[in-house]
Amino acid sequence: MNRVLIAEDEERIASFVQKGLRANGFTTTVAADGDAALAHALSGGFDLMLLDIGLPGLDGFSVLRQMREARVGVPVIVLTARDSVRDTVAGLEGGADDWMTKPFRFEELLARVRLRIRTAAGAPEATVLRSGDLSLDLRTRRAHTGGARVDLTAREFTLLELFLRHPGQVLSREQILSQVWGYDFDPGSNIVDVYVRALRRKLGGGCVETLRGMGYRLPTPGPEGRSG
Repeated sequence: MNRVLIAEDEERIASFVQKGLRANGFTTTVAADGDAALAHALSGGFDLMLLDIGLPGLDGFSVLRQMREARVGVPVIVLTARDSVRDTVAGLEGGADDWMTKPFRFEELLARVRLRIRTAAGAPEATVLRSGDLSLDLRTRRAHTGGARVDLTAREFTLLELFLRHPGQVLSREQILSQVWGYDFDPGSNIVDVYVRALRRKLGGGCVETLRGMGYRLPTPGPEGRSG
């Protein structure tokens, strides 16, 4: 199981990222200031670090510099509200592997986390997710069901990818909102229901199950294909 160090002092963002990563099988540790972040990074045992630049104590640039001077080679993705070219270049030249500006969407962050960990480990990741006769190609961003190609919008693709990565698992509306729509989602929104209906129209009514009061689930396929 991959371990991610989240160096972020804004509790709302740290909690959002931590919940999303844990839901996707990662082990996480949060450091709320630069000194704690550096101490954790130097201790080893992490596969990736998410680093805010505006940390109290040591700022993110200082943490990154001292990590690289100590030859800590863990991949680092910078998460920051700073979007100037100067800051971006300084971060990347200082040893960061990637740079994301706030606000960000969790699905993009997750994709970058997986990419950096996969690249560092030299291990390939499946490019096609499958469940019964349903498949999703992560490169072409197209779905196939029963041999027929189905074109999806960007949000439909992300929602279906989330279900396919958690087959048989009940996902609450809050989980789906936070992972697909980001940390500024409206918990009272019915947008999840709207997009689930859209997937059902395109892929068949049984592609996603509703569990009243709990959420949604991609049914695991039975011996003769996807269950209803």
